[in-house]
Amino acid sequence: MLSFVIGTGRCGSTLVHEVLARHPDVGFVSNLDDRYARCPGWIRRRSGVIYRRVPPALTAKGRLRYAPSEGYDALAREVSPLLVDPSRDLLASDVTPWLARRTKAFFESRSVAEGAPAYLHKFTGWPRTGFLREIFPEARFVHIVRDGRAVANSLLQMPWWRGHLGPEGWPFGPLPATYEREWDGAGRSYVQLAGIAWKHLIDAYAMARAALPDDVWLEVRYEDIVADPRKQLEAILEFLGLPWTPGFERGFVRHSFSAGRADAFRRDLTPDQLALLDRSLGGHLERYGYAV
Repeated sequence: MLSFVIGTGRCGSTLVHEVLARHPDVGFVSNLDDRYARCPGWIRRRSGVIYRRVPPALTAKGRLRYAPSEGYDALAREVSPLLVDPSRDLLASDVTPWLARRTKAFFESRSVAEGAPAYLHKFTGWPRTGFLREIFPEARFVHIVRDGRAVANSLLQMPWWRGHLGPEGWPFGPLPATYEREWDGAGRSYVQLAGIAWKHLIDAYAMARAALPDDVWLEVRYEDIVADPRKQLEAILEFLGLPWTPGFERGFVRHSFSAGRADAFRRDLTPDQLALLDRSLGGHLERYGYAV
């Protein structure tokens, strides 16, 4: 079964993806497969086995490592850049026979090669669920949500964040008119623009969820995961039809779940900047259970 972990980005989806990849029944695209067009076949066939057996130091972020990947370089090569960085969400109506064949070939060839009962991939930015569901009708989606103020704060600190160029320079297309007026009214604050980016994307997730049956979509908050990781991972595994095995337990305990950064935005932003985000994102935050 093919499933996807999805989220706006800077939302904790990488943590969830990497923990789930510890499960002995899960296959995935590795960062070596992503980086090298001529990745040896034996690596593709044993992505999960390698990941679960190498020492923890060789899978840790912040250094040269081996880990699951969003596979954007490989997807651009083997499918299309359309799937990698579209200027809007991808819908069922965007699927052409050519794109469907290439997308199926990308995931199914890797799934068959690895022989894992479950194949898991992660996408961030736009949901893309309408597009993916059209091609893979049985797919399931785990949506990771994080406080939009935390996402905005994290985006502002990323070297790849292009928000300083304005909406003309980022990959999310033009702002809706109401958000454009809101940004103008706040003096075109970059802090607010990062918050609006989250709001713009989370709107797309709400629309994507409404278009799918309830039983193929699971929504989990990042803050709940770091507060009680075992409970939340049990729920995710159950949703994906996977048991909590001894092998997964061994992988699970290798991960650190720290709530220390959950509210770092309160330290990293000024009171005025926080107030600006509260005003801008308030309705959306409350919808997902966040206090303003």
